[in-house]
Amino acid sequence: MNFSELSRVIEQLGKDRGIKKDVVVSAIEQAFLVTARKKFGIQGEYEARYNEDDGEVEIYQYKNVVEKVRDSIVEIDYDSAKKLDEDCEVGDQLGLKIENPGFSRVDIQTAKQIIFQKVRDAERDILFSEFKHREGDLVTGIARRFEKGNVVLDLGKSDAVLPKKEIIFGESFKPGDRIQAYLSDVVMTNRGPEIRLTRTSPMFLVKLFEVEVPEIADGTIEVKAAAREPGHRAKIAVTTKDRDIDPVGACVGMKGSRVQNIVNELQGEKIDIVRWNEDTETFARAALAPAEIQSITLNHDEHTLDVIVEDDQLSLAIGKRGQNVRLAAMLTGWKINIISKAKLQERVKLAVENLIQLSNISEATAQVLVQKGIMSIVDLSAAAPEDVARFLGKSVADAKAMIEIASEALEDENIKTDLDENAEIISASAVPNQSGFKRSEGGAKTEVKKGEDVTKFSEAERRLREELAAFKLK
Repeated sequence: MNFSELSRVIEQLGKDRGIKKDVVVSAIEQAFLVTARKKFGIQGEYEARYNEDDGEVEIYQYKNVVEKVRDSIVEIDYDSAKKLDEDCEVGDQLGLKIENPGFSRVDIQTAKQIIFQKVRDAERDILFSEFKHREGDLVTGIARRFEKGNVVLDLGKSDAVLPKKEIIFGESFKPGDRIQAYLSDVVMTNRGPEIRLTRTSPMFLVKLFEVEVPEIADGTIEVKAAAREPGHRAKIAVTTKDRDIDPVGACVGMKGSRVQNIVNELQGEKIDIVRWNEDTETFARAALAPAEIQSITLNHDEHTLDVIVEDDQLSLAIGKRGQNVRLAAMLTGWKINIISKAKLQERVKLAVENLIQLSNISEATAQVLVQKGIMSIVDLSAAAPEDVARFLGKSVADAKAMIEIASEALEDENIKTDLDENAEIISASAVPNQSGFKRSEGGAKTEVKKGEDVTKFSEAERRLREELAAFKLK
């Protein structure tokens, strides 16, 4: 089958769409192979070959050489086969070229549809491989249309989708706008590759810093963690091994020029740049800035930071609508509990007052019990005699007697046996969630997942109770 323009079409597809010649040739061969089977019988064995020299698609039908033909589609008699190939024997298989297949217009149309489909599939694969390796890059496209709140961007060779939920709150675009975004994912769908973008990811913030700060791009400064509440506030932690470079100052730029460019791109989002430190306590203090932290206790088992602040620093530590403590939790990857020292002192005072309602407990004894975690008559009634004896330096018998009196007090309506539930000591609690990332020592990015709020202090509360009790006991 000779097509005068077939060679030119193959070359043109390669130039215009970037499809390799062998891919197009394979599509053509497969198309005519399917057409031949449809016309001459699917039980036959066929082969289609593209002859590059002649620009011809040659179709061969393979038949088995037999003494007596039972099925002419797959068999040929020995005498006929001998005329075609003198060396053939019974049992051999001969390939016979179909000189004039006589394809109808419908057959040709079927072949074209198959070729076009194969070419489209090849284009999809090319686009997928081209953009797949660009995951994690910044891309710029032109807004073309809007679909259910999503913005469809023209990236040149393909369209990309900026979902509504990945647009910074308050942003609005119109057709023709140039939009910069972070290429988060490329997935193959039934309609071809889908390129997904985001402007809310903390990685978008990191990539913008890489563009604006040459020291980050060349590796002199490293971004260790980032956290965002898109459109409102963000924190980013940076470090460097070069002692002559101030990583925070380099990111801020002369008169704030570098960070201001990023703020403008993020619709006025406030950005805190903090110095990363491998010491968790030091890093947490920087992450919670501008608040001044009195003390931080690390609970490695629960991966929790218990932070104590003075009353006048409480609002700064928590931040507007809790943003500061949430972003600090995202940045450090630790659960963070903020506690007011004054509230904790009040809680300790109430606990002592609750315990000294019992006739056999003095204020000094109550102070010791409180610093050991026994905060009320209810707690004392449920305590183990051995523990109480050890705390107070008494015998187990004396401890049992004390616990029995506490248990009896539970039945006395005139005695307040537990602390007021409204006497809350925790001012704020935040856990890391998916709005932040941390870079591990190996360089990989690690997402920190959302957890549940923590409403109980361990070491921080105990330590402060001990300090207060020791002071009073003196």
